[in-house]
This record gives sequence, C-alpha cells and structure tokens, in this order.
Amino acid sequence: MRADILARIKEKVHALPGVPGVYKMLDEYGNIIYIGKAKNLKNRVSSYFLNTLKLPKVQKMVDNVYDFEYIITLSELEALNLESNLIHEHQPFYNILLKDGKAFPYIRIDLNQEYPTIEVTRRIKAKDNAMYFGPYFNKVNITDLMKIINSSFKIRDCKISLMRPSKRECLNYHIGNCLAPCTRKCSVEEYRAEVDKVIAFLKGDLSIARKILEDKMKVYAEMEMFERAIEMRDRLDLITNIDARNVTGLSRDIDIDVFGLVESGETSVVTVASIRGSKMIGVNNYNVIDASMSSEELVTNFITQYYISQKIVPKNIVCEYSSDELIEWLKGYSGHNINIYSGKREPYNRLLDMACQNGREFLNKSLEKNKLYELKTIGAMRTLQKTLGLSRLPRRIEGYDISNLGGTNTVASMVVFTGGCKDSKMYRKFKIDLPGQNDFRNMHDVLTRRINEYNKGTDISFGQKPDLILIDGGPQQLEFAYSSLRDAGWDVDIISLAKKQEEIYLVDGNKVVLSRDNFGLKLLQNVRDESHRFAITFNKNLRLKVAQKSELESIPLVSKNKVNILFAKFKKLDNIKSATIEELMSVKGIGKVVAENIYKHYHQ
Repeated sequence: MRADILARIKEKVHALPGVPGVYKMLDEYGNIIYIGKAKNLKNRVSSYFLNTLKLPKVQKMVDNVYDFEYIITLSELEALNLESNLIHEHQPFYNILLKDGKAFPYIRIDLNQEYPTIEVTRRIKAKDNAMYFGPYFNKVNITDLMKIINSSFKIRDCKISLMRPSKRECLNYHIGNCLAPCTRKCSVEEYRAEVDKVIAFLKGDLSIARKILEDKMKVYAEMEMFERAIEMRDRLDLITNIDARNVTGLSRDIDIDVFGLVESGETSVVTVASIRGSKMIGVNNYNVIDASMSSEELVTNFITQYYISQKIVPKNIVCEYSSDELIEWLKGYSGHNINIYSGKREPYNRLLDMACQNGREFLNKSLEKNKLYELKTIGAMRTLQKTLGLSRLPRRIEGYDISNLGGTNTVASMVVFTGGCKDSKMYRKFKIDLPGQNDFRNMHDVLTRRINEYNKGTDISFGQKPDLILIDGGPQQLEFAYSSLRDAGWDVDIISLAKKQEEIYLVDGNKVVLSRDNFGLKLLQNVRDESHRFAITFNKNLRLKVAQKSELESIPLVSKNKVNILFAKFKKLDNIKSATIEELMSVKGIGKVVAENIYKHYHQ
C-alpha cells in the first residue's frame, strides 16, 4: 500500500517545474502537515523521496505524506513571503511552531491623543501609529516598569474621556503624580513634554527618573513619611537593576533582537534575546518542531513566524544565518530598513554567544525533563511488564475501585491511564444496586458490566480492551475480580495492589514487592489513588443529590416524581432555589400551588 503511494508521488514529482515556489505536504486525510519553499521546486520536493539517508525528524514527516500540492512564485522572496503566511494560517504539525505561544507585553503610547496615556498591552494594533516599547520578557518586570513611570512622571493613568473638562482633580494630581489634563491644569505642550520624558526613559535614558525619585525619597524622609520613602527607594533599586543590564559595546538607543540556535539530535531550541535602548529586556527560549533540511532554513522560518506573531521588528538583528530574501522580507513586513549581523565581530559575537549559551542550558534541562518523563511513562510500563511478567506492554491501564460510605449509594469507578498518563475523557462511573455490602461481589459485577459494554461496542470508553486491570486489595479481591474475566473468556492481565505494604498480587498467587522509588510502582499507585478519588467523589455527589431531593420531597405536594422532573430541567438544587414562580411553573407537571410552595420554602 505504502509502496503504491510513493510510486504515485514520485511520478508526480517528475512533472514538477524547476522554478521557485511553495509546496504543501498532505497526510492521508488531506491535512497540510508541512509547508516549505524552494528555489527549485523539482529538486527540493524530489529530495524528500530519494532513497537516501535522512534525518529521523525528516523521515517521520515523509512517512506521513500521502500527497503534495505546490504553488509557483515569481521569485524566492515571493516564495518566502507566501510560505510565511501559509504557515501562520495553517500551523502545520511539522513546521516550526512557537511552542511558548505567549503574546508578550508591550508598553503603548498613542501620540495621536492630545493627552496620551501609557498602557500595557499584549495586542499590537496594525498601523495605528502608536509607539510600542518591548516586548518585555522575564528580565524586566513590566509591572515594576509601570510603577517607576507612574512614580516619576506626571502622566494620567485613567481612561476617562477628556472631551469635556472635569470640575475637580483626582488624588494623583494632589500627590504630584499627574498634571491633571482632565481639568486643563496643563497645556497640551506641557503634557507632551512629560510624555517625551517617558519616551526617553523607555529608550534607555534613566537619569531623569532617577533624579525625580531621589528627590521624592528625600522629601518623604524629611516629612517622616517613611513608608513612601521606602517605596521610592525600592523604585530606585529597580532602576539600578535595569541600568545593570546595559550591554557593553553598544551605542545608546540601539534596539536589537538576537536569535541563537542550538540543536541536539532531533531537538532544536531557538533563543531570542531582546535589547531595547542598549539594555537587555528579556531572553526567551523556544522548543521548535521542524522538518527543515538545514539550520539556515530553520532560523529563517522561525524569524518570519516570530515577527508575524510579535508584529514589531527592530532595525537590527543578530543571527548566524541570513539571506537576501530574509532581509527583503523583513524590510517589506516592517516598512523600514533592516541590518542583519552574523555575529562574527564585536560586540555582536558576544550577543550571539550569550543567546546560544542560554539556549544550551534550556536544551539540557529540556532533555533531562524529557528523560524523566520517559522514565515515569514508557520506562514505568516496561518495568511493570518485565517484573510482573505481563503478556503485553501496559499502554492502557484501567483502575477500578468501590465506594460505599455507610453501606449506601454503592458506586464504582473506572479510570484509564494511557501511555502512563491520565486519560480522563475515558473515565466512567457505575451505580451498583446489589443488596448488602459485599465489595468482592460488587467488583465482579462491575467488571462483568465493563466486559458487556465492550461487547456492545456503543461507548468509546469501553471500546478498547485494557492491557492491564488494577484493583485495590489483596489476593481474595483479586481472585473474585479475575473470575469475571475468566467467565467471559477475556485474556487480559489483572493485578491487585494492597495499600499497607504496597504489595502487588498476581493471579498465579505470587506476590511482588517493588522499592518505593520504583517508577513502575509509582504508576500503579497513581492509578489506584485516582480510581479511589474518582469513586469517593461520585459517592459524595450522589449522597448530596439524594439529600437535596429529600429536602424537596419534604415540601407539601412535591412528590418524588416531581423532584425528578425538576432536576431534569434545572440540573442543580441551587438553580431550583433561585428560580421564580413563573420559571417553576414552566416545567411540565409543576402547577401554580406546587411552584408557590417551593418558592416560599426557599424565600421565607
């Protein structure tokens, strides 16, 4: 089957033109799984299907390709532009996806207003002619930055309309934090001069803010307003911290984004370091998924997607890889000239090294985290298969528990762990109507019902056989549970886990004790504890509902049947309590007298 598909694809590849363009790889359902650009479509697309050794990440993508489409463009630049837009629109699985997904905060100043406000935003409005500063990552706390601005400059922080002058000033005016443009206490020119100070501050000139805060701190101290003086001191400390991030060797007011790439096997990390006003305002790391054939393509694709997401492009970029097409794309997208430095000379080489060093540390931590995740999931499953002698790898584990607080409202839970992780959409609950309090018999009943549901094939949760069933308890509980599988002819592994010593019992009568730090045991404990929690919660909710129904039945003329009708309509008692008489009467079977009785009961 796969050979036929590849033969058809190769035949289609032979007909491709040798011109620039964009190609789209499609899966068996016609979904786009990868978008790429090419200087020569025929050469590039055919390279995927040649019998040559490929990177594993590329081979994975090729194995899922069932067809492809292509678009011819007039130039490589047009291909890059189209590729960027299509990736942003379709978000294909094997393209670079910005895993972080954040919209980072910016500071926005709208100079179109007579009296501009300074605001924090995560959304950049296209062509609104406002000034944006940022993005601010982890290095600079934007909340602290706004505190400095509000303490140092007399700019309004309200959003009231200034169409008509207000009659009185707000508190900020009286404590010296606003020029009160709302009452026209200042001219447009005076206010704009204050805004210019804020702009200079955000571009890196910290001297004005430092002087203002020092003066305020002294005044507050002399007035023995020590709490306010301490606030000003803390603001000064923040300015000192920002100043310490000044990048040596850069001219003042320069804005730069630095892109560093580090790779290890199939894992790639791009680190973005943002410098604004010659000061480092943030470093952010991105795990990237890609099927690119080269590091240069990876960086190019990342940069285009990054700026489509972040909107604002500085005039200076540092990255190891560049091309005329990338420069032209950035110029066209940003509307201004772009300088790209390769990082081969000072100070740009230090900036690139710094970004790559951050990326390396992040990559190493990610690899360690992935290794630990594998130990807790696939590693734990392999441990269980080996130590317990299971017939298959327990990819799907079902855990069952019985709950019967006080011997009433007996229920059972079924929880599912797939690949070592919770699969909550597969959880199911059972009500048990058997007389008496016999957990052995109840478990036998629940497992029999589960098998019957599998045979019906109507519920997706029951549609797949488990690789392993886990119940709480010792050998007797296990024997009763196993008998239900045996009676149904189900060839599925089943074990029990006893709480006290965490002993694992097998159907052949053997007992296995694993060390408390064994990941296989921890996985079983997670399944056991989750099934217990789920059963207890269901039992409590059931008891609460019974109590609520009993309360309703105590109201004159409200029968059990009417209670069921009300719950079917309103779902919860709180909704019944808050309903009006008219809303209660709108329920079929609830007359005026009954509705009034219910309403009076909860509103007296």
